[in-house]
Amino acid sequence: EPTVRTELMEQIPPIAIFLQESQPKFPTAFFEYLMPIVVRYLTDVNNQVRKAGQEALLILLEQDLVAQSDIENKVCPILLDLSAPESDDEYKVEAVNIICKMASMLSRTTVEHMLLPRFCELCSDGKLFQVRKICAANFGDICNAVGQEATERLLIPKFFELCSDSVWGMRKACAECFMAVSYTTSPEVRRSKLSPVFISLISDTCRWVRQAAFQSLGPFISTFANPSSAGLYIREDGTLSIRPSAQDVNANSCQPGNNITVMSPSADAA
Repeated sequence: EPTVRTELMEQIPPIAIFLQESQPKFPTAFFEYLMPIVVRYLTDVNNQVRKAGQEALLILLEQDLVAQSDIENKVCPILLDLSAPESDDEYKVEAVNIICKMASMLSRTTVEHMLLPRFCELCSDGKLFQVRKICAANFGDICNAVGQEATERLLIPKFFELCSDSVWGMRKACAECFMAVSYTTSPEVRRSKLSPVFISLISDTCRWVRQAAFQSLGPFISTFANPSSAGLYIREDGTLSIRPSAQDVNANSCQPGNNITVMSPSADAA
């Protein structure tokens, strides 16, 4: 029964954590028995079972419970098969989604050598716009996962394709993650290549794309600033933040000059 398999998948992460904590007693139980089940359920005929398997896998990766060898020899090959051009549409969409989600949890080498080539192929998938949209929405995370060199060499050309996609939802998704992509590139690439593309998005014929681009304008401009002097940096969750300078930290917090950047609009300006 699919409901039984789904319930089983929901129990896998807590069992895996227990086995990890009791590893001297059960040194190989997870890798020999549980991990093969998780991998097998990624291709289950029932979509609820597959979804539960995907969620279990992501939890296991987040908790660092999956061995690198299992990731490279068991998980990645399954996802590459499911996201292949000849794969079923529903399986492909699910595989792309999980590839994007797990990229930030894997080593840069694994992502670049095993998953990045397929991601680049999927960005140009002419059959399913849903696949391209998932790629566009998660583009910043993939750039962050592989670093500047691979981003500029392999990903930026694909990003430009998505920025000019005929489906406006794709262009909107690109506008929304523009800051994250820009942050991963060199200042020269930002100036000479990304800026003209951003201008095209901010002048797009679709108002939803223009609106998303205008909302990303400030964050995109911030990537041109020198982090050491401006104090701007990107958090792990991809949001832009300001790191207070040592002078601000050591100064008296009651002085008006130090409060002006954190005061709410309703606060007394005096």
